[in-house]
Amino acid sequence: MRISSAYAFETSLNNLQRRQSQLTEAQEQLTSGKRVRKPSDDPAAAAAAERALAAEARATAHLRALNESRNAMQQTETALGDAGDLMQRARELMVAAGNGTFGDSERRSLAEALRGIRDDLLAVANRGDGAGRYLFGGQGSDQPPLRDAPGGVVYDGAVGQLNAAAGEVTPLSIDGAAVFLQAPDPSSPGGTVSVFNAMDTAINELLTPGRPSADVALTVSNAITQFGAVQGNFSGWRARAGEALNRADGIENRLGQRQIDAQRDRSAAEDLDLVAAISDFQSKQTGYDAALKTYSLVQRMSLFDYMKT
Repeated sequence: MRISSAYAFETSLNNLQRRQSQLTEAQEQLTSGKRVRKPSDDPAAAAAAERALAAEARATAHLRALNESRNAMQQTETALGDAGDLMQRARELMVAAGNGTFGDSERRSLAEALRGIRDDLLAVANRGDGAGRYLFGGQGSDQPPLRDAPGGVVYDGAVGQLNAAAGEVTPLSIDGAAVFLQAPDPSSPGGTVSVFNAMDTAINELLTPGRPSADVALTVSNAITQFGAVQGNFSGWRARAGEALNRADGIENRLGQRQIDAQRDRSAAEDLDLVAAISDFQSKQTGYDAALKTYSLVQRMSLFDYMKT
């Protein structure tokens, strides 16, 4: 087989260019730290890296939603604690109202103090979370969920609770009707007590002058019983908020692990083994040097070079 000088030169040049391209590719991998920088480098690994990236993005989004839920439940737990403290103060006022030495003026003062507590409770019930939602707005409410109406306080929110998109049930709000208007009535099995109706009744009866001691005692007894039921309901819902916070900690751990797993899978699919890459780069550099020397020798092996001598 005859091999022309032009063919030998072309073959050497092609080999030189191929080795130079391989060396450049190895250098770019070392610089970027990525084995797969575009899908054509390794389609299967690129697809695996994309799946891992999507899983990491989902975990990150779920963690953001979970943090919103945790913040809302922390505020809800605080609000229910405030409501419980107000009810404790209301019960103490009703106990004081049962003092047999008190007259109409003293009971009027207690009634005014109860009215202030009632207003504070309504403010707690309409407390926002700082993100445009109401803690006790149920499934959503554009306006304060509880409002005074001619027949008493009514609930304008949607019954139920709003959940965050965290992959698991993580509440953003609580049903305000169940918290403030539907405490179990101890004197009527299956019945409910509205904290505002109970307080309005006690306030009105304390403001009524000239009532017999027996009627006042009955008012005090009924109010203390109903206030206690409401306070217990607040404690129960506060415990639920605490359970939601504990559950959020477990969910955060699981989402954090998913995030770590996704990052590890993505790294395994596209990251570079630096030790192996450096060794490969040195090998290709040696090969490129050899190709350069070979090409320089081939250039001096033509017939024209011999004829010059």
